Amino acid sequence: MRRITGAEDWREANRARWDERVAIHTASDYYDQDRFRRVRDVLRDFEVAEVGDVTGRSLLHLQCHFGQDTLSWAHRGAARVVGLDFSEAAIDTARALAAELGYGPDRAAFVAADVYDAAEAVPDAAYDIVYTGIGALNWLPDLERWADTAASLVAPGGFLYLAEFHPLCDALDDETGSRIVHDYFSRDAWVDEAPGTYTDFGAPTVNNRSVEWQHPLGDVVSALAATGLRIDFLHEHDKTMFQRFTALSRHDDGYHRFAADRPRIPLMYSLRAGRPS
Repeated sequence: MRRITGAEDWREANRARWDERVAIHTASDYYDQDRFRRVRDVLRDFEVAEVGDVTGRSLLHLQCHFGQDTLSWAHRGAARVVGLDFSEAAIDTARALAAELGYGPDRAAFVAADVYDAAEAVPDAAYDIVYTGIGALNWLPDLERWADTAASLVAPGGFLYLAEFHPLCDALDDETGSRIVHDYFSRDAWVDEAPGTYTDFGAPTVNNRSVEWQHPLGDVVSALAATGLRIDFLHEHDKTMFQRFTALSRHDDGYHRFAADRPRIPLMYSLRAGRPS
């Protein structure tokens, strides 16, 4: 992976990459679609606890991929969920999955649009909960624009909830996760040409160019605070969803952690920011 200062094709490159990987992801053990059809819920335990009861509430999921998390919130009682993603292939898959589970568009709707255009693309003016799942912000170059867009869709009395991989991880070496090898405060794009995908590193793929950005934690908090939302909490977690570093090991609860005999660092974080009634 290399850093560059210009990546004008970022949107087209990333969309082509994600479009191609939808079919690989839906067929993977990682997403296990057959299990999801049975249990209908893949949300992380800390997300469920921090978001709270969604019964009767409306929820917008930005950058929803093919909708497993979105539909999990519907299964947990949300009155209406809307998922948005820039990949047409992902949205087509999400709509088919929703229909298979018995959700009509009045209960679970999916929209193909760029996240920066969400305010114009989604069917409702505001939502009780605006949710952004894990692995989303790194695909966006303009954090302030994202924050402004997401905050504009939070209804009075509602909140934005974000769960993400901790940006500290992007500064560390891939093997041990103990050495600083990259600039934590870099604003340059990260460009990669690696084939495969996180569900199958050996999968044969054609559209391999990806363009990503790291966003320091202070930038995320400041961008949301500047919109007028009130930061309710910021939590850091010593676990993550996959083997980000070779030194991590998978525990019985499904999370990956460092060994108990080494100092812990944050691997993920979660944040909630509310709009007063």
